[in-house]
Amino acid sequence: MTAKSAAAAARATVYGYPRQGRNRELKKAIEGYWKGRVTADALRATAAELRRSNWRQLADAGIHEVPTGDFSYYDHVLDTTVLLGAIPERHRAAVDADALDGYFAMARGTQDVAPLEMTKWFDTNYHYLVPELGPDTVFTANSAKQVAELKEALALGLTARPVLVGPVTYLLLAKPAPGAPAGFEPLTLLDRLLPVYAEVLADLRAAGAEWVQLDEPALVQDRTPAELNAVTRTYRDLGALPDRPKLLVASYFDRLGEALPVLAKAPVEGLALDFTEAAAANLDALAAVGGLPGKRLVAGVVNGRNIWINDLAHSLTTLGTLLGLAGRVDVAASCSLLHVPLDASAERDVEPQIRRWLAFAQQKTAEIVTLAKGLAQGTDAITGELAANRADLASRANSPITHDPAVRTRAAAVTDADARRSRPYPERATAQRAHLGLPLLPTTTIGSFPQTDELRAARAGLRSGRIDAEGYEERIRTEIQEVVSFQEKTGIDVLVHGEPERNDMVQYFAEQLTGYLATQHGWVQSYGTRYVRPPVLAGDISRPEPMTVRWTSYAQSLTDRPVKGMLTGPVTMLAWSFVRDDQPLGDTARQVALALRDEVNDLEAAGTSVIQVDEPALRETLPLRAADRPAYLDWATAAFRLTTAGVRPDTQIHTHMCYAEFGDIVQAIDDLDADVISLEAARSHMQVARELAAHGYPREAGPGVYDIHSPRVPSAEEAAGLLRTGLRAIPAERLWVNPDCGLKTRGWPETRASLENLVAAARTVRGELPTS
Repeated sequence: MTAKSAAAAARATVYGYPRQGRNRELKKAIEGYWKGRVTADALRATAAELRRSNWRQLADAGIHEVPTGDFSYYDHVLDTTVLLGAIPERHRAAVDADALDGYFAMARGTQDVAPLEMTKWFDTNYHYLVPELGPDTVFTANSAKQVAELKEALALGLTARPVLVGPVTYLLLAKPAPGAPAGFEPLTLLDRLLPVYAEVLADLRAAGAEWVQLDEPALVQDRTPAELNAVTRTYRDLGALPDRPKLLVASYFDRLGEALPVLAKAPVEGLALDFTEAAAANLDALAAVGGLPGKRLVAGVVNGRNIWINDLAHSLTTLGTLLGLAGRVDVAASCSLLHVPLDASAERDVEPQIRRWLAFAQQKTAEIVTLAKGLAQGTDAITGELAANRADLASRANSPITHDPAVRTRAAAVTDADARRSRPYPERATAQRAHLGLPLLPTTTIGSFPQTDELRAARAGLRSGRIDAEGYEERIRTEIQEVVSFQEKTGIDVLVHGEPERNDMVQYFAEQLTGYLATQHGWVQSYGTRYVRPPVLAGDISRPEPMTVRWTSYAQSLTDRPVKGMLTGPVTMLAWSFVRDDQPLGDTARQVALALRDEVNDLEAAGTSVIQVDEPALRETLPLRAADRPAYLDWATAAFRLTTAGVRPDTQIHTHMCYAEFGDIVQAIDDLDADVISLEAARSHMQVARELAAHGYPREAGPGVYDIHSPRVPSAEEAAGLLRTGLRAIPAERLWVNPDCGLKTRGWPETRASLENLVAAARTVRGELPTS
């Protein structure tokens, strides 16, 4: 096919779409089902209508080929585990008794059975359920969901492409099942898994699939020769199947690197590649391997992870170059649109001119369609769209929102000394122990307490005007009093105020900093039914006035025990926002760090002796390629230290991280120079404590003993067992006792029981320690 005919054949598509519905109908239906207020049939009906609505939106916008199978009640990796029959033995009975309840048991656990481990989907804030595989795992095809959803789309008269997690990525994302031999690698199950994928592909072909997309994002990471050999075998075998659908192998989030020549030679009909800034090297790499003659290339030129409008002219230039490198070029976003909100036009509180800078899923769909039209018919066919796009890009570039000279002058004046504590950790630890007077194995929580219906109603009432500011603040004072009283009675050593005034750990601060924009409807799935509204980091950042001092000081006035000040760190403020893309991330992080430094210093001046600056996203934002990591970790750890280094030696700085693989950033955790770090550890059975010990981590740590992402209440003995495991890695004088994460999403009954058990466990284990 010539470049001209490839252009004429250009089509628009996407890899996935937001699942929740315009008003988060899916979240409400699922949570209603959990509470017994919604039947299984009603839940399924809601889900089916949301799928139909998504496909109609895409088709009406001009998308030529819609995805199926990307819709999920909880997580698409968990769906893949069900598809492949890889159900952990402890969940088998629940799944056999009721497939839907068993599915949710794997995701959330029950009082008697622990859920699957949860961690971040590559370098995003989406969480997936980690498959557990062992030498005894038996894979069996269960194509019912994929086949049914394909048939639903075909019945609407649409061209549809099922999307599956690819076999290599699935195995690379998995962990050894409990009891698996030491050193077991799930990838060794590939030969056992491929016949099951073959059966699924045959089922989809029989159901009418012309193309099937196999997502292999794990291939954008550094891969060993053995792993690349597995890729070769996988697509050699799948490509040789008789009467199969055409195969589109998709990668995203970064450059494909050494896997690109492997896939380019594979007997598959198409590749989908990311060509946005993070993966721009894919363009030259594709040319270097000779392109994809005779094959389909789906070009991800619209950023599927951020919310800024596309530079249409730049994308058309990229697409024009690609025309000479493939038999057919289609246009798409760089990844599934799951990672962005649904519709920017709903944001009526955002100034109209600024709203034109934003592109959520619906706007990105329109951009994809426009680019496909321009590629197929020439730029004259989209003259109006190109002119409007140029004007919007210029408006953003020249706006005073994006440039504050005072902020830039202050950031430019930062020195290395500004990011160093005045005394080394051993001296600080001595001063802090004398000042705080805490026991061995001190207990604390991560920060938030349950956000009750009354609190949410009060916040909604304030927004709508049903209650005034005085009435709202009285509700907050009452909540803080109850939280502090509960912690004192329970025997917790370092208290928190519970954060009743906070809507979200990033949004709360973003709403008080200049340079940020808040959305009203910008919901994005984080995990399961947990949705967040990432704020938009649009311009230069500063802090007009204190943000947390008032309520922290109020809580401290109620007790003689130390109350932690609670802040979100600069890296997480970036990672959990839609961050500006017009300057280096390190420059933006420095601005945020300086604003937070002012808050830390004000908390200390107000009498706060323990200050926690959470950085759960430090590992999440780690670049996928090892070569890119040192530069990131350099500015990321420097930003944290810039935030915290201005306090006295006897002020104790905490940080917190959760739900990520920590082993490859232990040195960075050390480089933060925090006095205490709390980390998720309950589901992974204290793995992080062993990793810290292996590194020789010299400071205090609190590996969590209570998994707050499950509704089950851990017994005192269970928590004590985890503590004893932790003590084998971390000495008692440096070990803290805490949950994995904040308690915002939990109910009061389970929170109360779990924390009482946590304190009881600490007392039991403390009593077992040798006396000096």
